[in-house]
Amino acid sequence: MSHLPKTLANPDVLVGLETGDDAAVYRLRPDLALVVTTDFFTPVVDDAYTFGAIAAANALSDIYAMGAKPLMAVNLVAFPMKELPASLLAEILRGGLDKVREAGIDILGGHSIDDHEPKYGLAVTGTIHPDRVIRNRGGRPGDRLVLTKSLGTGVITTAIKHQVAPEASTAAAIDGMLQLNRAAADAMATVDVHAATDITGFGLLGHLHYLARASAVAARVDAAAVPLIAGAEALADAGEVPSGTRSNERFLASRVQWSAAVPTARRTLLADAQTSGGLLIAVPAEQVDRLLEALTRQGAAGWQVGELVAGEPGVITVV
Repeated sequence: MSHLPKTLANPDVLVGLETGDDAAVYRLRPDLALVVTTDFFTPVVDDAYTFGAIAAANALSDIYAMGAKPLMAVNLVAFPMKELPASLLAEILRGGLDKVREAGIDILGGHSIDDHEPKYGLAVTGTIHPDRVIRNRGGRPGDRLVLTKSLGTGVITTAIKHQVAPEASTAAAIDGMLQLNRAAADAMATVDVHAATDITGFGLLGHLHYLARASAVAARVDAAAVPLIAGAEALADAGEVPSGTRSNERFLASRVQWSAAVPTARRTLLADAQTSGGLLIAVPAEQVDRLLEALTRQGAAGWQVGELVAGEPGVITVV
């Protein structure tokens, strides 16, 4: 990506590569912009239908993180047609379609290739008023950080692959990954949000680093306030940690200052690579209670996990 230009001369490109934001935004007219994103990955659960639904919820999440409304989606499919039955692919696609329809839109086509390893996801287009785009920059010192889903899906899905995940942890992780971020986005629209992002492959601390750096602020996280899926800490302690999480830990080594009191397993989970994670929202301190109340009204969860502070941009202190 470093070889590509980060800024474009077109004034209608409202969001491009500059800060690694969740989606691209292109202004069509003064009152309408398109929000465009894509995401796909290999199976994270055994059931084909559930995998398709999780992949669709994950792809839709970038639209919600920008404060936009999804408009349409197209499928992205890689599947070994000579090695696995076509009925499995049909179930993946059915799961994706049902989840997209839950979001109130439809899938209007797509593209597939024959590939040894199954992969599925979506390219999603949404709409928003150009003045209402929520970016991963714009946070200010004193903003409170609110997280809308518990962490641990990376560790738990790794344990699922190794057939050592407790049944309750598996069910909780799948339920969380299947949950659309629509309700959280609706709640976010009721307050003066300064910045937001969704928590996926870079983990909570990775995505927070990019948000803080783009906002020219530092951040402070209260490790004990961060919600975790039941059983995730024990699995992290047992070494059920995906390679993506280990990569995040290496990346964050020079960007995070840890209190000695934070346990090793919790450190791992704060960097855990998530699938279809929640939103991380930077909101003024005086509006954090309104946001938490709005999340409750919309049927979404919310936890205050830290704050943005003055300091070296992108540096996070975990206490």
